[in-house]
Amino acid sequence: MADSLRLAIAQINPHLGQIATNLALIRAARAEAAELGADLVVTPEFSIAGYPPEDLVRKPAFLAECEKALDQLAQDTGDGGPGLIVGGPWQEDGQVYNAAFVLDGGRIIARRAKHELPNYGVFDDKRVFDSGPAPGPVVFRGNRIGLLICEDWWFPTVAETLMESGAEMLLSVNGSPWEDGKQDDRVTLAVERVVETGLAFVFCGQVGGQDELVFDGGSFVLNPDRTLACQMKLFESDLVVTDWEYVGDKLVCMPQPLPDEPYRMELIYRAMMLGLADYVRKNRFPGVILGLSGGIDSALSAAVAVDALGADKVRTFMLPSPYTSQDSLDDAAKCAELLGISCDTVPITPAMDAFNGALAPIFAGRQADITEENIQSRARGLILMAISNKLGHMVLTTGNKSEMSVGYATLYGDMCGGFSVLKDVYKTLVFDLCRWRNEYFPEGGLGPEGLVMPERVITKPPSAELKPNQTDQDSLPPYDELDSILSGLIEGEQSVDALADRGHDRATVLRVWRMLDRAEYKRRQAPPGVKITRRAFGRDRRYPITNGFTALVS
Repeated sequence: MADSLRLAIAQINPHLGQIATNLALIRAARAEAAELGADLVVTPEFSIAGYPPEDLVRKPAFLAECEKALDQLAQDTGDGGPGLIVGGPWQEDGQVYNAAFVLDGGRIIARRAKHELPNYGVFDDKRVFDSGPAPGPVVFRGNRIGLLICEDWWFPTVAETLMESGAEMLLSVNGSPWEDGKQDDRVTLAVERVVETGLAFVFCGQVGGQDELVFDGGSFVLNPDRTLACQMKLFESDLVVTDWEYVGDKLVCMPQPLPDEPYRMELIYRAMMLGLADYVRKNRFPGVILGLSGGIDSALSAAVAVDALGADKVRTFMLPSPYTSQDSLDDAAKCAELLGISCDTVPITPAMDAFNGALAPIFAGRQADITEENIQSRARGLILMAISNKLGHMVLTTGNKSEMSVGYATLYGDMCGGFSVLKDVYKTLVFDLCRWRNEYFPEGGLGPEGLVMPERVITKPPSAELKPNQTDQDSLPPYDELDSILSGLIEGEQSVDALADRGHDRATVLRVWRMLDRAEYKRRQAPPGVKITRRAFGRDRRYPITNGFTALVS
């Protein structure tokens, strides 16, 4: 048994599939840890490749490249410096495991396969990985480490097996996506594992954006007495060296200063920043463009984009119609001024006239209706996509979860684009985030301090301005009521009757349920967006488009 251990926790931001980049990140973390005198460096789940790899795991060339990088890292440890724990695929006897490898002395000294494979929500691990056996501890320079891979520690059995096999600490490598409230859930579960085993617990988390998923890092250490000994940064790469000693027969982490607990609004805002920044960076877009309407959704989207990417990578366009109010023109211009970005004006009236003229023979004798409103939205989408094609910047869509839920969005119009930061943000939360951002500055933000939008953007009634004197509440219930119903239907999977029993008007609930059900075909064609809630549209919530189920009581 060793007397002590210096463990470096490296929460890195891998680029999925870009093995050479990830290899460089791990090497840089090891070099930094070596300068700090670390014995062992732990990196997140599947750190060689990035997580989740999805069907990349089915490509032999991908597996071979990961194995090559693993061999190179193992050779690196022959220099007498720190050992490494890295994650990646383990291929053996026709099976592929999600594995963690312990490297030291120039070779792989141990490997462990993920035992519990998640197959819910955004996860499809059982589709691409085989389940490994219940693991025993790994021995590293005299320390017996209970190595778990993400889902393994969400259930008590693996941790208990490790404890019963002689583990002196629990060390979990994770690719755990962030969602609102997730950090509290992690700590609560970690406390359960500590109570059950009497062992200290280390959580090493991945950081970064991967399509709609955001990984917050948030690595931490709990000691055997359940006290929090270390809390690492959220939503950014970080490396911390922890010192471990035996107190009696327990391996204990020497406590470190703890950061202040961030506000919920800041966590959500920073998740949107990181999700957008990595989507743009990792897909090599030079920047983003968006339509700045003078409304609250586009104002918040522009603020997040500037904070995430910098003002030099954000361009906005005001696309007025004959129904656009002077207030909207003024508010859009003021938003751009406050954020320090350009806002060019491209009127859509000529496009409206051209479409209406071309369609006049077919529409003759029919009253104007939502068709003409959708033409306006699609004209704007066409213009933004044309600018995107010419400049190379990605179109950022600005619709929120409330609108996406009930289909209050136009296919090939305001739904055009490559990514959305508000896709999983209910309208009521949009208001809260705007008020927060006008008062606070997000850590790591690249935008201005102070106001980022005029107060009128937040206080005026929301409107699509597709016809005279239009407001959202002409077509939808008040957002407070709508979002409460939607949360019950989507996150809660509650029936119409159950929501009516909670005090909502049954006819209103039924109407919202029908709109939610009918809009599935639109959501299937929507761009990806940052996952914020535990039930985001996409891989979290999979319903058939062609769906005849109408039972309302459960």
